[in-house]
Amino acid sequence: MRLGFICAFVIMGVTLQACSLPRGAALSSEILREKDAKEPTFAVIAVSRSNMGQLAKWPRTGGGGYGWIGAKAGPASPVIQSGDTINLVIWDSQENSLLMARDQKTVSMAPIEVSATGAIFVPYLGEVAIGGLTPDAARAEIQKALEPIAASAQVQLSVEQGMRNAVDLVSGVGSPGTYPLPNRNYSILSLLAQGGGIAPGLKNPLVRLIRDGKTYEVRADRLLSEANKNTTLRGGDKVIVRDDDRYFTALGATGRESLVTFEQDHITALEAMSLVGGINDARADPKGVLILREYPARALRADGIKGPAMKQVVFTFDLTSADGLFAARNFAVNPGDSVLATESPLAAANTVFGLARSVVGLNNAL
Repeated sequence: MRLGFICAFVIMGVTLQACSLPRGAALSSEILREKDAKEPTFAVIAVSRSNMGQLAKWPRTGGGGYGWIGAKAGPASPVIQSGDTINLVIWDSQENSLLMARDQKTVSMAPIEVSATGAIFVPYLGEVAIGGLTPDAARAEIQKALEPIAASAQVQLSVEQGMRNAVDLVSGVGSPGTYPLPNRNYSILSLLAQGGGIAPGLKNPLVRLIRDGKTYEVRADRLLSEANKNTTLRGGDKVIVRDDDRYFTALGATGRESLVTFEQDHITALEAMSLVGGINDARADPKGVLILREYPARALRADGIKGPAMKQVVFTFDLTSADGLFAARNFAVNPGDSVLATESPLAAANTVFGLARSVVGLNNAL
């Protein structure tokens, strides 16, 4: 009798202590309890099919949102830009030419750099505007300007591209450097090939194009496989090939807890679960999958419609219903998000019952 009383007392102690046993993740109720506070410090949004359209319009976070300029064929001829160098050879067969010495039929002028205004200085002609013209059109323009002083003169013109008619291949290839544009139909794949191709050691390589103060990105595998991604380049473009370093954090009762890199353009909440090996069948609460996200102050909206009303937001998913599964299938995980599978309350209860059975078994043995 006394032994049974002692065992019952031990069971009660085990039950009381089970709540404080070590766990792999928090309960959903523990994390979200503040949502009912008088002045909560974060927002909690249950994601469903009914609010997916609204949430999809919220600003992206974490950077790296891909945007790319589609392929569009340009003219085969280049155009002259400021900073280009012009080489002129003038032919004139008339006697007493202003341009030639006696018995001379041609004159080669020293290289002339195109000014910031797009003009070059030619003796006896002054400033001749050729910026934005093709080499053939510029040659015709100079020859036309020569007619009043040398009606029979003919002009030969060649161009050495300057910085505004060249692109910088910065990194991630065999031979980085500055490459002149041979024409206006020069594509980014041609540039990468000329630069020795993408370095084989890059993980999930990403191609970045910087143009006019804006940044565009595309994954290398898409650039190589989709013809409409092979955009044409402009003078002054900068191309960088680098690792895709975007990631999200997986925590809690998932298959693995780690930083998970983006292996494709977009990852949904359901795909994120697959990437981390799903949720732990014995521990996880399928009604308590959470995504924690922080928004910058500029993304906040007072109405909470076109953006969040608070900087910190917890999105919740119920993976036990079709509505929740479809919502998770379409909800985009942003770089820097934390994906958390919470602990099931039944896991703690099973621990208690397991300990209790052990004590009961000890009592029977005694």
